[in-house]
Amino acid sequence: MTFVADVGVVRLTCQRAGEFPGPLSFRVVSVSSTPARTLAIAQIGTIDEGGGAATVARGLMRGYAARGHRVWHLVGRKCSDDPDVRLIPDDDRWPLRLSGYTALQNGLRRLTGRFPGRGLGLISRLLRLATHPGAAVSQLRGIEDFDFPATERLLDRLEPAPDLLHGHNLHGGFFDLRALASLSVRVPTVLTLHDMWLLTGHCAHSLDCDRWRTGCGSCPALHLDPAIRRDATAGNWKRKQAVYAKSRLHVATPSQWLRDKVEASMLAPAIKSLRVIPNGVDTSVFRPADRPAVRQMLDLPDGTFVVLLTTGTKGSMWKDDVMLRETMRRVSERQPAQPILFVTVGRESAVTHLGAAKTRSIPSQRDSVTMARYYQAADLYLHAAVADTFPLAVMEAMACGTPVVATAVGGVPEQIRSTGDATGVLVPRGDSAAMAAAVDALLRDARARARLGANAAADVLARFTLDRQVDAYLDWYAEILERRSIWS
Repeated sequence: MTFVADVGVVRLTCQRAGEFPGPLSFRVVSVSSTPARTLAIAQIGTIDEGGGAATVARGLMRGYAARGHRVWHLVGRKCSDDPDVRLIPDDDRWPLRLSGYTALQNGLRRLTGRFPGRGLGLISRLLRLATHPGAAVSQLRGIEDFDFPATERLLDRLEPAPDLLHGHNLHGGFFDLRALASLSVRVPTVLTLHDMWLLTGHCAHSLDCDRWRTGCGSCPALHLDPAIRRDATAGNWKRKQAVYAKSRLHVATPSQWLRDKVEASMLAPAIKSLRVIPNGVDTSVFRPADRPAVRQMLDLPDGTFVVLLTTGTKGSMWKDDVMLRETMRRVSERQPAQPILFVTVGRESAVTHLGAAKTRSIPSQRDSVTMARYYQAADLYLHAAVADTFPLAVMEAMACGTPVVATAVGGVPEQIRSTGDATGVLVPRGDSAAMAAAVDALLRDARARARLGANAAADVLARFTLDRQVDAYLDWYAEILERRSIWS
């Protein structure tokens, strides 16, 4: 029989005689610097549902709350009904409050959801530009819009006052980056980078461009998200550099790949501490299951080789749809007699039939339990991207024991081992022939699929669980707060 107790910051396990030498013994199983007192933590992000950064922030929020901490998520667009998710006003200065603008804009931002450039989202943007001519001029000139006065006051309405501020994605038209200087003086400020935007003159991923290292300018790809109309990238880069010079920041990246870029960037001099903390998945949801039973639940045919693909939201330029379509075509030609079903999650596939192969399109799934079932039902998961930092989809599939074939971009090679006790297969970016060959080989070899899937599920449990991620951040928070109390 085993009893576990937390004594101070040392976690002890008490075991009965026979399990350990002596009539009664204690052994230390972990030492944590997590503070005994309850923390108040304010997270910041573009949106509370939809996309990897929002999912990461939501998982941390739930993990902190489960450990007894007080946590809020402050967002530019709100989708959920969670009262601890708070909308950051577009502009709450008194003339705009009296005119009704603030209330109207808040309402629109609650209804915009994941698509700020369409429908009510487009109305919200146009309303802002009509009432903020400076923002309209900046947009025309290619200058990133930081004119969000409510940012300076975002902590004032929280009770108790936050012990820490933790920023996730800060782009998306809701946050004044210049406020980092004052906010980081008021409260310890942690930033988790989910892409490269904080390091560049405008783009979330620079692809093969290295101008971000030295100051941007002469941008070869103004269309990359977040797109700008004119090349003001050098000025944008210098403005970010000036903000960081006045700030005190603690920075985390989910991958060593992104950490290396941070250390080579203009953000590096402002960093007080820097960590690699991998994203984690909830393995109580994403776990292996009985594949035939799950297929029956989802009405997927038995006896068919099911390949799952995620294509992202409409307009996502970081997913390689061309590579996926070409891979599907090549696989169907290699296996003309094999029943194959490609299940695409996200945007509807442009291909409905490929010889003997068929496709089925389903929308993006907000419910993690339903999404887990699709991973559990699939024989294989394909992840084709032109840029990626540390995609949750890869780890979710691995956690479900589903073999993954993915492009070796960004931090993906840190998630998947393709040699030794392999957990998946890596292929070069854009190489549909290599991806199709990997699919064909695994389609023919059920033992190899089972081995990869088992290795992947075990590796996620060892390295990439949500609990490990939550504990890593809480331990780091404790160090940050202790260091601040010493020097204050």
